[in-house]
Amino acid sequence: MLEAILVLTLLGIVLGTILGLASRHLEVEGNPLTDEVERILPGIQCGQCGYPGCRPYAEAMVDKGAPVTLCPPGGTATIALLAAKLGVETDLAAVETKARHVAFVDENLCIGCTRCFQVCPTDSLLGAPQQVHTVIPDVCTSCEDCVTMCPTGAITMQPVETTVQTWHWPKPALPGHRVFD
Repeated sequence: MLEAILVLTLLGIVLGTILGLASRHLEVEGNPLTDEVERILPGIQCGQCGYPGCRPYAEAMVDKGAPVTLCPPGGTATIALLAAKLGVETDLAAVETKARHVAFVDENLCIGCTRCFQVCPTDSLLGAPQQVHTVIPDVCTSCEDCVTMCPTGAITMQPVETTVQTWHWPKPALPGHRVFD
């Protein structure tokens, strides 16, 4: 019994060393700019940009010249950082900024099928099979994947109510005008 434990331990050490050395010598170097662009993105893997996640979108921006304006959860601040990092010019005034919406589950229509769980990129839905579900609003990214997946139409998108935490100072209507006179 002791011999088997020693042999397996020795085998684990030898194979672990071989794997460690192989990972150092066979490592594939990536583009460091892609890593920097990926760090700027929100990292929620929602797919609203049309790519399966933030890494493929970052690779498309760096390698294929994909537009920097495709990330709705990042907003204009992320678009400005991406444009500066990649050295491209973008008109932030032309970027459509949608009001923040979150998913809402109508408890009378929810059948607990869990299809919405399977498509939510941020796990913002709570519940269990055959039970009513609910949404964590702070985690929801407004991707609307759950809305299209719900077979009963129990999930709808509703605007976020303005609170002290979500209120933003309104911008002046015309350029050059001061807010306070």
